[in-house]
Amino acid sequence: MRILGIDPGLQRTGFGVVDADGSRLAYVASGTISTLEAPRGDLPGRLKLIFEGVREVAQRYTPDAACAEIVFVNVNPQSTLLLGQARGAALAALVSGNLPVAEYTALQMKKAIVGHGLANKAQVQEMVRRLLELPGLPGKDAADALGLAIMHAHAARAFEAMSRVAPLNRRQHAQFRQGRTY
Repeated sequence: MRILGIDPGLQRTGFGVVDADGSRLAYVASGTISTLEAPRGDLPGRLKLIFEGVREVAQRYTPDAACAEIVFVNVNPQSTLLLGQARGAALAALVSGNLPVAEYTALQMKKAIVGHGLANKAQVQEMVRRLLELPGLPGKDAADALGLAIMHAHAARAFEAMSRVAPLNRRQHAQFRQGRTY
């Protein structure tokens, strides 16, 4: 199974691609999609760059599944809204390619990769390097995306095993009054 992980960001969106064969993982590619060259006030142009960049990565590496980080509210509401729009552009690119998309929080990814949810970026980079046996550290955004892909490789196997025993029903996220269905 080939998995594409996406760490959304308005300035830099990280991506990471891994192949999973049982419990074995193999690094395929990683990098960032940057919007720093676009004018800072051109939000639609920056979102277009993210959309096209994610779509190009998905077309180039032909993943079987994708996963993306869930954005939580930051201290600055404006930053949260902008980040949410960048995430939306990335998700739209993934689903336009008919990819199934899983969503995980940064806390879930850090706990799965490093062992605790309060891990810093350097710890995530080092553990991703070790898990994928990379010769050097991946960039921060790429490391987060690779961490999401690694986590999904293991979580997908567990969900698949559970679905063989009992059907998995879509559920509503308890954090929202009306619920988020997935």
